Amino acid sequence: MYKETLEQKIKRVIAESVDVVPHNPEWSELFEIEKVHMRACFPDDFILRIEHFGSTAVPGLLAKPIVDMVIEISDEERGRKLIPNVLEPQGYDCFWRPIGNENVPPYFTWCIKRDETGQRSHHLHFVKRGFKDKDLRFRDVLRKNSGIANQYAELKANLAIEHKNDRVAYTAAKGEFIRRVLDMPCTGHLRLIC
Repeated sequence: MYKETLEQKIKRVIAESVDVVPHNPEWSELFEIEKVHMRACFPDDFILRIEHFGSTAVPGLLAKPIVDMVIEISDEERGRKLIPNVLEPQGYDCFWRPIGNENVPPYFTWCIKRDETGQRSHHLHFVKRGFKDKDLRFRDVLRKNSGIANQYAELKANLAIEHKNDRVAYTAAKGEFIRRVLDMPCTGHLRLIC
């Protein structure tokens, strides 16, 4: 039986195209279904919290049709072995990946779930408590401020065209906008985002 090497797996997943689509209300349901599945897959003491984040968690926002999930876990070392052992036999692709686009620590376990057609349906980010708080804050800003959400949607649409076949560049190019939003002071009309 052929076993894909890690290098082959990485090349395969980063070569997939970037597509953004109008918001689909079913994404919230897909999150809830996967949340229940994750709780059923792992011991009760392992998963601390599960949150829906990213563009699919923001009503009305253009998004890649992939549900992003933050899954806070109690023990990263235990997770490095447990997560792939539980999820890879179910067809998930699991990686130990850096938080940014550079190959430097800190790392976390990241898994891709695919639908029946082979398209990505979920990205699961298994992290220690608090590790993805800025991503959750950015989600909350977009939910509360339609002006910022609209700017972000326009940026994403343009970047999806510019970086159609380069997922890494697409993700990196959104970084400056996200940093600017998260660095906004919480004063005046911006209290809405804090």
